Amino acid sequence: MLTDTSNDDNLQMKYDASRDGEILFNYHQLRMTLDKNVDAVFCLCSLDMRVAERAAQLFLDGYGNYLIFAGGVGRLTKGRYDKPEAEVFADIALGMGVPKDRLIVEPLSTNTGENVRFTYTLLQEKGLHLKSFLLVQKPYMERRTYATFKKQWPDPSTRITVTSPQVEWGEYPNDDNPEDLVINIAVGDLIRIREYPSKGFQIPQDIPDDVWEAAQRLIRAGYNSHLP
Repeated sequence: MLTDTSNDDNLQMKYDASRDGEILFNYHQLRMTLDKNVDAVFCLCSLDMRVAERAAQLFLDGYGNYLIFAGGVGRLTKGRYDKPEAEVFADIALGMGVPKDRLIVEPLSTNTGENVRFTYTLLQEKGLHLKSFLLVQKPYMERRTYATFKKQWPDPSTRITVTSPQVEWGEYPNDDNPEDLVINIAVGDLIRIREYPSKGFQIPQDIPDDVWEAAQRLIRAGYNSHLP
């Protein structure tokens, strides 16, 4: 009697999206050395509350004189929170012990570029001329955050570093940030990194061939819901 092995063959040939997701996840991180000597921790808000916790802990550990949260309601958080992202994140920081008078909240921006530009305007209105920031984002948005800030912050002499929650790929996805969603966003952000410099949205970033090829495999596999 012959045994049907077609199912086994299909399992062996099944595309490993998680492996390519990890390639993109690692590429998007800059892994910069952090310096406590910054004027403010600047958190770009999102659907991942671990970003708020990372930003608040850095401030409590002595990074910066202010803690900034920027974010209104974006594509990924519409319907997720009952108030702007920045206010949700500020509440987390207050609960961790950050003094209210050290918080600056920008609750109107809806994308990364607006996070940057609206925060600059708010700081000018407050008479705060800050010259250095530690930017805090999701791990798979570090690179685009850096490239966007360098292009859209009006003062080119401003010094920035970027960080994110210190979580590796295997532990990053959770109930609020499922793997399929994270991969979709990471793919979309890679395409933005390639296309947005020509639109004037961010500075160019090198994309290694293996990273680009991983993204193309993911798109062919259906990870295309966050493409620009």
